[in-house]
Amino acid sequence: RTSLYRIFGSAPGSYGAGILPLIDEGNWQDVADLARAYEAWGAFAYGKAEYGVDAIPEFRSRFASIAVAVKNQDNREHDILDSDDYLQYHGGMIASVRALTGQAPRQYHGDSADPSHVKVRDLKEEVRRVFRTRAVNPKWIEGMMRHGYKGGFEMAATTDYLFGYDATSEVAEDWMYEGLARAYALDPVVQQFLREKNPWALLGILKRLFEAADRKMWESPPEDLMANLRQLYWEMDAYLEEWRDLRMEARAK
Repeated sequence: RTSLYRIFGSAPGSYGAGILPLIDEGNWQDVADLARAYEAWGAFAYGKAEYGVDAIPEFRSRFASIAVAVKNQDNREHDILDSDDYLQYHGGMIASVRALTGQAPRQYHGDSADPSHVKVRDLKEEVRRVFRTRAVNPKWIEGMMRHGYKGGFEMAATTDYLFGYDATSEVAEDWMYEGLARAYALDPVVQQFLREKNPWALLGILKRLFEAADRKMWESPPEDLMANLRQLYWEMDAYLEEWRDLRMEARAK
């Protein structure tokens, strides 16, 4: 009976894929760590006779036979780089297949927002499309700047989600990391906005870019660009440390 298990998910009463906490904390070394988290959270079988049965051996068996990993999106309210669900569930599936088989499955993103005009794209193609049309689109950035603190958060989240999808699925390219660095951190207008409205977001963007470079996910970052990012990081770190000291002094009074 257990060989018929095909539907897996979180344990009854729980929710999540386990990927985001690892990525947020940087507490992973390779794709196997991400796969283990995905397995620990999602290897519970559901069927006619079972409801959330712990089924790690069957989960591994099924995932080791996956040749194609597909995620469908049926709306235009968001995209794969403005929600962590995509990188966690789709990316987690891809990471698990990579860890179990040593190679990545074919990866697709289905767009059925318009049921009369369904499109299926290679995942890397979809990431490129979203990156160009939204993530570094000057009009989107201008729109985010009208939202103050929350706009800065969205820029940092986009950086995080691209990094997360790349960690699980190897979908980002060097020019994307460089594009984020130039559009968010080093553009004078955007940088000033982040300094004023959400300096924590700017510091988070810088940390994520450095992590991508340290992990060789951003394989060949230009040295002059990295020098500018490091200088900015030191400035922001000193600024926020001073801000924290002032806050503590104010509380003490």
